[in-house]
Amino acid sequence: MSQTLTESQASGATTAMVEHWIDGASVAGSSDRSGPVYNPALGVEQKRVRFASTEDVDAAVQAAARAFPAWRDTSIAKRQAVMFRFRELLAGRSKELAAILTSEHGKVTADALGEIARGLEVVELACALPEYTKGEYSENASSGIDVYTVRQPLGVVGIISPFNFPAMVPLWFFPLAIATGNTVVLKPSEKDPSASIWLAHLLQEAGLPDGVLNVVHGDKIAVDALLEHPTVRAVSFVGSTPIAKYIYEHGTAAGKRVQALGGAKNHMLVLPDADLDLAADAAVNAGFGSSGERCMAISVVLAVDSVADAFVGKVRERMARLTVGDGTRGTDMGPLITREHRDKVAGYVDTARTDGADVVVDGREHEIDGDADGFWMGPTLVDKVPVSSAVYRDEIFGPVLSVVRVEGYEEGLGIINDSRYGNGTAIFTNDGGAARRFQREVTVGMVGINVPIPVPVAYHSFGGWKDSLFGHAKSYGPRGFDFYTQEKAITSRWLDPSHGGINLGFPQHD
Repeated sequence: MSQTLTESQASGATTAMVEHWIDGASVAGSSDRSGPVYNPALGVEQKRVRFASTEDVDAAVQAAARAFPAWRDTSIAKRQAVMFRFRELLAGRSKELAAILTSEHGKVTADALGEIARGLEVVELACALPEYTKGEYSENASSGIDVYTVRQPLGVVGIISPFNFPAMVPLWFFPLAIATGNTVVLKPSEKDPSASIWLAHLLQEAGLPDGVLNVVHGDKIAVDALLEHPTVRAVSFVGSTPIAKYIYEHGTAAGKRVQALGGAKNHMLVLPDADLDLAADAAVNAGFGSSGERCMAISVVLAVDSVADAFVGKVRERMARLTVGDGTRGTDMGPLITREHRDKVAGYVDTARTDGADVVVDGREHEIDGDADGFWMGPTLVDKVPVSSAVYRDEIFGPVLSVVRVEGYEEGLGIINDSRYGNGTAIFTNDGGAARRFQREVTVGMVGINVPIPVPVAYHSFGGWKDSLFGHAKSYGPRGFDFYTQEKAITSRWLDPSHGGINLGFPQHD
């Protein structure tokens, strides 16, 4: 499948340019602004991406608005058929997309394929739209009167997705939005934009009419243009907490529905009766998968004092076996997304030492199987982290696993509940009573019991509490169908010839 690229001249060299996708075609747009797209494993700029102007965003929105009436009126059966074809194409060609993810994001091939598989679950959910969007019917609610509800699409919706899941997060949103009859303008991360263009091509191949899905690239100018555009009815977003708050406040002020999923600092509580081998495996998998660039990564382990030494030792043993390098070489971990982000993450190791923590494993010293110029940061383990440290408080978004030692369940629960974030959490224990108490008392939206990354399956909904979610609109699952549709209640009476008469009193049930 060809990418939507053009060739541009820069400093005498030819550079591929990722263009917008508007009304079913590649569009350069009116802006001469662009940004670099790196290969993080090599540390080199491999292409550039065109940044949209306000006028470019308007062109995409207008294309979506023109496509909306016909797509809205397309039967559920035909919309469902497009989703089925898209599902088959995506499943059959997932390795193509995985290669794009590895090239632009840096995640290893296995992780890229896992990301696509989780997105594919939501495409399969979209195929079930007849069940999730059917209304309710009450016959003879009042004498001769029936009441029923229908769910109808909103119109044009905007989606703003992050760099860490360039395929999965768009797939969390646009399949449901499109299946329910809306049209979409997607603004992917400018750091790894090609996956969205690939998906747009695939949807066109699946039979999606032109203009139903449009892709514009860019920075804050493009984001603000979507938030402020009067034709855009709703906006979905996943990203850092400050940006999620901005999206929510500005989007709702403009009268739009907003899904705004923010950042996280996910805790894992390890009790003395836990299987420490299972817990150590889980901490390494959840802490260092995708180089820690996951909003559901475990970044803090709360280890009860009596088992903390043994737990840290087991984690350290497992970390020593991890390979770091180019994701195409079968390594466990790839690079971080940019050099700037790598340097920011690495700086927390020095902060940990300054704040009195023990740096058990310094990822900056890890052996790398890759080009020396890549954006590398190996797995890092920091023990005895004070909760006052920025290493504990900040969402580092990298392969840094912190261990905070606690006296027991009560102290661990208190630390979790005092956190400003409430995205995901986990408890490791063989005590059913402790697990049941934890799931009831913890103030976090997604909870794992001996499961370190409790991302719900597609037919449940994803979303946290506190500063990890602004508003109440969760993504995918039943709440996803609710978000992209509006309910209409209809009260109907068909008169028989004998019925009639004048009655000026307030209508009552009879």
